[in-house]
Amino acid sequence: MTEIRRRPGDGTGGLRAGTATFESLREQAVALRREGFSRRRIRDRLGVHNNDILNRLLDGEPAPEWTKRPNAKDDLRAKARELRLQGMTYDRIQVELGCSKSSISLWVRDLPKPERHRTPEEASEISRRGWEKTLEKREVERQRTKQDAAVELGSLSERELFLVGVGLYWAEGQKSKPYARRERVIFVNSDPDMVLVYRTWLGLLGIEPERIQYRLMIHESGDVTGAEHYWADLLEVDHSYLQRTTLKKHNPKTVRKNVGAEYRGCLVVSVLDSADLYRRIEGWWSQMAVEARRLNA
Repeated sequence: MTEIRRRPGDGTGGLRAGTATFESLREQAVALRREGFSRRRIRDRLGVHNNDILNRLLDGEPAPEWTKRPNAKDDLRAKARELRLQGMTYDRIQVELGCSKSSISLWVRDLPKPERHRTPEEASEISRRGWEKTLEKREVERQRTKQDAAVELGSLSERELFLVGVGLYWAEGQKSKPYARRERVIFVNSDPDMVLVYRTWLGLLGIEPERIQYRLMIHESGDVTGAEHYWADLLEVDHSYLQRTTLKKHNPKTVRKNVGAEYRGCLVVSVLDSADLYRRIEGWWSQMAVEARRLNA
C-alpha cells in the first residue's frame, strides 16, 4: 500500500496531516475534481504539493469545463484537422485557412499523411497562393497596428509640435560644423508628410511665408516636370514659386531603387536670414539632450 506524506495546512477537509495511502488520496482527489474543483484547490485541500503526485492522483480525470480557457484558434484547429483527414496537404490547408504552416503542423501532426498527386507546377502554384494569403493577412495586421497607434497619439499641442520640430530639424536639417560655419536653416527631405510637418513648425515659430524658399533636387532620369508640379501642389504654391531645380547625374555603376512613378526627388526648404533661428534651434536641441540625460540618470 503506497503511503504519501502530506504537508500540514488549513482546509484539509478534516484529514490529518502526515501520511495517507495513494488510493485514499486519489479517491478524494477524483471526487473533488468531479465537484468542479481546480487543481490548485485540490492541492490545497489535500495538502499535496508535489505536482508529479498530483498528476498521478488526477490521471484520466478530465478538467471541469469552467477551467478550460477559450482559445481563438480552436475553430481553426478543428477545421485544419478536418481538411487533413480529407487528404489535404499543409499548402492547401494554408490556402484555405490563411494560417501558418507551423501552426498547421502542430494541429495535425498525429494524423496520417495524405498521398501526393500533383505536379511540381501545381505545388508551386499552391505555395504561391499560400504566400499571397499570408502577405494579405500581414498587411491587414500592419494597417490595424497603424490605425491603433494613430488613435493613441491623439491631438498634438503646440508645445509638442515645437519639440517634434526641433528634433526633426536636428535629424534632417543642415548643421554647422566647426570647420565649416554655415548657420543657415536648410531642411531636405523626400517624405511629403515630413515636409508638411516641418513647414507647419516654421509657421509655429512665426516664420513668414515670404522668407521660405523651395527647390527640387532630383536625378536627371526622373520625371522632373511631374515632380515639380507635385511639390508645388502639395505646398499650395504656384509652380513658378519654386527655385531652379537641381539635377543629379546618374552614376551608371550604381543600381538605383528610387525609380518609377513614386520617385519625386527631394525638396530643399530654406529660410532666408536664418542665422539667429539656427542658433536658437541648436540651443533648443542642446537643452533637450541635457533633459534626456537627466531623465536617464
